[in-house]
Amino acid sequence: MLDLLERGPVFMGSIDNFERSEVVLIGAPMEVTVSFRPGTRKGPEQIRLVSPGLEEYSLDLNRDLVDCCYYDAGDVVLPPGTLQESLRRIGAVTAKVLSSSKFPLVIGGEHLVSLAVIKEVARVYPELAVIQLDAHADLREDYLGERYSHATVMRRVADLVGGENIYQLGIRSGTREEIEFGRKHTNLFFNELIQPLQEIIPLLKGRPVYVTLDIDVVDPAYAPGTGAAEPCGCTSREIIRALHLLGGINVVGFDLVEVSPVYDFSERTALLAAKLVREAILSFSRRP
Repeated sequence: MLDLLERGPVFMGSIDNFERSEVVLIGAPMEVTVSFRPGTRKGPEQIRLVSPGLEEYSLDLNRDLVDCCYYDAGDVVLPPGTLQESLRRIGAVTAKVLSSSKFPLVIGGEHLVSLAVIKEVARVYPELAVIQLDAHADLREDYLGERYSHATVMRRVADLVGGENIYQLGIRSGTREEIEFGRKHTNLFFNELIQPLQEIIPLLKGRPVYVTLDIDVVDPAYAPGTGAAEPCGCTSREIIRALHLLGGINVVGFDLVEVSPVYDFSERTALLAAKLVREAILSFSRRP
């Protein structure tokens, strides 16, 4: 696995030992199918760079990163412009993390990286449910003739795990065809985040759950640094609250995608993403 990874700046609080870790952070700086504003390949680096501006202690959870053994493994080395090989490498690293009985926490990169990760998680957890926190449905059958795209990622995930096992929250954008597909085949919730999540969580008790978080679920007033910003989203406080709620169920993998630093002049999107990574580590790690 190590020959596929390159370590640079690390996220705050990382220990320096893979074997001792419970959570492994992986950067997936893939940007091949982005269709509007580019820049997501720099997301993992920027999230790490701003992380020391935050505390390692979470006031909400009364936990500190020092309480968790987590390891920042660095970024997957990806050949530029190679979609399938990039997905293969991200999947191979994820598989290694899972085979070592560790929790994969992936930061992208465009949203299509989630497909490679979920594919490996679903091999280990056949009864997997997927929760998507996102502004966009991402349910197109193809985009400009391509079946593999950040705009089709959840359609491909539905092919993997079954649409009935996908819960889509915060959605406020999609084509007519996407929304019709979602209404028929997935569990689609428009605009709202916290209320539907509170309804879903009791249904998922005992099941393995994967969470994918596209930063554009948050309103661009709070997170402008993303490729396809969509107005009328949730607040930064609401997305943090969502992660805390998810800490009450069996989350077995997590990704945060679509941070694009070139549009993040105040760094507030990267700072929010870094705080979400911290809260995810503290919410989903099982050690006291």
